[in-house]
Amino acid sequence: MKKKANIKTNAVRMVEKAKIPYQLHEYPWSEEHLDAFHVGQEMGVSLQQVYKTIVLKGDRVPYLVVCIAADKEVDLKKVAKVSGNKRVELFPLSDLEKVTGYVRGGCSPVGMKKHFPTYIESSAKAQSSIRISAGKRGIQMEINPLQLAELTNATWFDN
Repeated sequence: MKKKANIKTNAVRMVEKAKIPYQLHEYPWSEEHLDAFHVGQEMGVSLQQVYKTIVLKGDRVPYLVVCIAADKEVDLKKVAKVSGNKRVELFPLSDLEKVTGYVRGGCSPVGMKKHFPTYIESSAKAQSSIRISAGKRGIQMEINPLQLAELTNATWFDN
């Protein structure tokens, strides 16, 4: 799918401002199926190409953003270590929109209200492109993971 002029989320605006090439992909969504696993199924792409954005809370760093492949679970101990925290935990979904500006199922690592330390699973480096949320439910952004890391000032980590 080509870029649509009417889809302008914060994530899309930031990627365009940085002059990073991207493609948008729309998919059907429902409240019952907002997870990245279902996104991959709906789009018919490998779960290793779809990356979910998870917001975590640390004991030393208040908010962290983690991007991992849809078929994996985040290793909280590894994220704590790489982020300089003793421990990290999942961020309450009830506060997600207030803190990031995004809702569950539409949370992008790009264009949050504030910049938070971002960590991308190292396996993404081996791919020419990955898909992340474009900042709105039902829309994924296909982007080069190295350019995503540069844009978000991300740290690579082994999950």
